[in-house]
Amino acid sequence: MIELFFLGTGGTVPSPIRGLPSVVLRRQGEIFMFDCGEGTQFRYLSLHLGVNKKMRVFISHLHGDHVLGLPGLLMTFSVLGRERPLEIYGPKGLNDLLSRVFSLTGFEPEYEIKIFEISSSGIIVKDRDYSVIVDTVDHTVPTFAYSFEESPKPGKFNPQKAISLGVPKGPLWKRLQLGYSVTLPNGRVVKPEDVIEGVRPGMKIVYSGDTRPCDNLIKLATNASLLIHDSTFPSDLKEKAIEAGHSTVEEACKVALKANVQYLILFHLSARVVDVASFLEEARKTFKRSIVAEDYMKIELRREKEIKIIPLKDRVLQPHLWESPQQSEELANL
Repeated sequence: MIELFFLGTGGTVPSPIRGLPSVVLRRQGEIFMFDCGEGTQFRYLSLHLGVNKKMRVFISHLHGDHVLGLPGLLMTFSVLGRERPLEIYGPKGLNDLLSRVFSLTGFEPEYEIKIFEISSSGIIVKDRDYSVIVDTVDHTVPTFAYSFEESPKPGKFNPQKAISLGVPKGPLWKRLQLGYSVTLPNGRVVKPEDVIEGVRPGMKIVYSGDTRPCDNLIKLATNASLLIHDSTFPSDLKEKAIEAGHSTVEEACKVALKANVQYLILFHLSARVVDVASFLEEARKTFKRSIVAEDYMKIELRREKEIKIIPLKDRVLQPHLWESPQQSEELANL
């Protein structure tokens, strides 16, 4: 299972219902954050996602609403005792931006921060069972989209083949299902392909940041399990979207159709979007499996194409002491 946490889903400026862009992907305890607008650190801590987890941050571009929450998040991690290294990926200028902020504020992290400025499209992270791929998209400044892609998974396990090869039911079956070879007491080595038929594709999550519809993004998102796409404007404001380097809801849906994605998340919504029901209705006329992103929304995505949407607003940090009834009464008597 892959979990997605939407910490902020608006764009340009925060509104009463939407913070600035940030999405966290969690898989097997590892954290991947895409963009870090102002207010991200509070929302991240509110959902108890973990200060000392293995973590990578991916910045789409250097517009303030996508990156200005990053210095505060890094400083808070240090104060709260983070020890693990943290990797940050983004466009040229990211290192200079953070270095200047740290220098002027006197911030000295207690953990290692590794900054990677992206110079070309392609694979930027390669792990044993997943990779992260980047490509440029069409915005007013250099901007990237990211694709998180699981490696192919073993197909259907054939228990009869395992028994015929002398593999006893139990832990060795599990290892074979996970893709590992096993050695039997008689020295015989049984490989996963000996007992597993075919392969299953892993899940693929694509995050676009800000963008106009473009071929690079369509190619990157092809056959994705889920695409998070800039949907800043209603479709009747297409000229405004073109001018600002953003997409309308209809344009985002057409990208999802061309890329043959399973689900589309409408993201980076303008404060103009207040009638969410109408916005979603418009989207589903073009792409039926559209979902409007909401702050504090969690999505669970499973390999069987099952998706579950869970609101988390009731799990945020409780009000601080200064809001307590006792202190309110004391203030009233001053």
